[in-house]
Order: sequence, then C-alpha cells, then structure tokens
Amino acid sequence: MIDDLREEEIVNKVGGRFKLSTLIQKRLVALNAGGRPLVDIDSKDKMQIVIEEIKQDKIFLDTSMNLRITGESPEAGAPIDFDASF
Repeated sequence: MIDDLREEEIVNKVGGRFKLSTLIQKRLVALNAGGRPLVDIDSKDKMQIVIEEIKQDKIFLDTSMNLRITGESPEAGAPIDFDASF
C-alpha cells in the first residue's frame, strides 16, 4: 500500500503530492463518517480502499479541491464537502 504512494503514476494521476494527500484525507474523512467504499476489495483497511479508489479513477479533486466521485451528475447535488476543522 505505501509502495503505491511512492509511485509517480498515482502522484501524477491526481496532479501532485499535495493534491494526493488532500484527496486521501478528504476520502478517509468520508469513509470514517460512514461513506461506503466505491471498490470491491478484500480489505477493511480504509487507506488501502482509498488508494484503490484513486487507482481505479473512482474519485478525484475538482478545481476547487472538493472531493468528487466519478460519474457524479449535476442533479446529484453539490460536491461532497467535509468540514475537518476541530
């Protein structure tokens, strides 16, 4: 799993290390809040689920740095936005 994060392919896929860490953080918050995984893997490790979702192009950050799910239609509502302030 950690080896996947060291590969330049996943870093380039999301547009850089900062965007990758932001995407991972936002998706982990969504999963911890009860969101369902978008991939079918034999793992309960949420970090592994997020990495696989990125590799399969299931999630991405939009231009406003909001977490988006691939195939999400405008009729589905606003982007997923989580307030991570403590």
